[in-house]
Amino acid sequence: CQVIVHDVNELTEKLFPIVEAMQKHFSAGSGTYYSDSIFFLSVAMHRIMPKEITQIIQVDLDLKYKTNIRDLFDEFDNFPEGAVIGIAREMQPVYRHTFWQYRRENPQTKVGEPPPDGLPGFNSGVLLLNLEAMRQSKLYNQLLEPTMVQKLTEKYHFKGHLGDQDFFTMVGMEHPELFHVLDCTWNRQLCTWWRDHGYGDVFDQYFQCEGEVKIYHGNCNTPIPED
Repeated sequence: CQVIVHDVNELTEKLFPIVEAMQKHFSAGSGTYYSDSIFFLSVAMHRIMPKEITQIIQVDLDLKYKTNIRDLFDEFDNFPEGAVIGIAREMQPVYRHTFWQYRRENPQTKVGEPPPDGLPGFNSGVLLLNLEAMRQSKLYNQLLEPTMVQKLTEKYHFKGHLGDQDFFTMVGMEHPELFHVLDCTWNRQLCTWWRDHGYGDVFDQYFQCEGEVKIYHGNCNTPIPED
């Protein structure tokens, strides 16, 4: 087993010029902070990792594994043609909230609607990055350009604070074909913040997850069930 440690400062230095433009749209602060770039690592991983690395699984720290992480690698085989990233849906109505203005202007939209037919957005706690596909996808790389980011944020009236997750969610509204949607059992989020903040009536439509959980995600400091 070979372990390679990457220097965070070095990575941030490479990342910053690529993601600087999108930071102002998807960061908690109002400015563009150099240190914030690390929250966009997944977005440009294909540009800063050595070419011989073709696939990466990137995960949050607040996870509990109920199965072997190796099984998750098999999901790369299920990517449809053109897909570059594997990601699970967001399990709270956070993007129903974020896209309120677009939804008001487009009452028939699926944007922000719950599954199975809606587009609830993504959660970046578990990410499958097919770096080779990301490098080769002309469309994906075009979407990283500042002008394209600006165009989409204006179209969707989008202002977020969740870093890479916001970028993937917004892009997924426009180009769902770039994503392989992981089953909710691979990223069973536990946070219920939005249930008590104005969305109790629809919350369970987003939060439900059938099947045996493979990875629990204790987001927003939610305790993870003991075995």
